[in-house]
Amino acid sequence: MKRFGSIIQVKAEKLEEYKRYHAQVWPEVLDMIKACNIQNYSIYYKDGLLFSYYEYTGSDFESDIAKMVADPKTQEWWSIMTPMQIPLNTRSEGEWWAEMEEVFHLD
Repeated sequence: MKRFGSIIQVKAEKLEEYKRYHAQVWPEVLDMIKACNIQNYSIYYKDGLLFSYYEYTGSDFESDIAKMVADPKTQEWWSIMTPMQIPLNTRSEGEWWAEMEEVFHLD
């Protein structure tokens, strides 16, 4: 299992809408997340930033993410979420959510 943390800004005027959507995530999107071997997925908010955490339990991350990217319902969901977000200037090339380095973990 590999843990992932990432961060992005949320537009202040879109925060409540973002929260409403995430209070009732579409079942097809949740099913795809699980089908791509992602579990224990959480998103937190603080001071204009969204922090996500999830655990990947599969054996081919790139393939699983490609499967998610190809999913029409996930694409539809992202088309709604993307305009609510502002990626960090410090993110790596190709990232939307900026990946974070894990510096500590305790099981």
